[in-house]
Amino acid sequence: MARRNIEDRGNASQRFMRATGKLRAVFGPANRSSLGHDMTEENRRLLAQREAETQQWETVTRPDGSTYVVPKDPGDKSLR
Repeated sequence: MARRNIEDRGNASQRFMRATGKLRAVFGPANRSSLGHDMTEENRRLLAQREAETQQWETVTRPDGSTYVVPKDPGDKSLR
């Protein structure tokens, strides 16, 4: 009898999915795609564009330890 009760509950991932059902209804399902796939040409172009955009900024640290981002070239208005 105890064995059947454990089987009815399912494995850990099934129990987790049941427990978070209401949260998933609000926030949407988890992404189930694999991370081991090859990049498409479109993703490579997008990545190169994003990397170029990040090169235009630098992080400045204040004496109190807080940081903020400023443009490397204040005269460049290409991204604003």
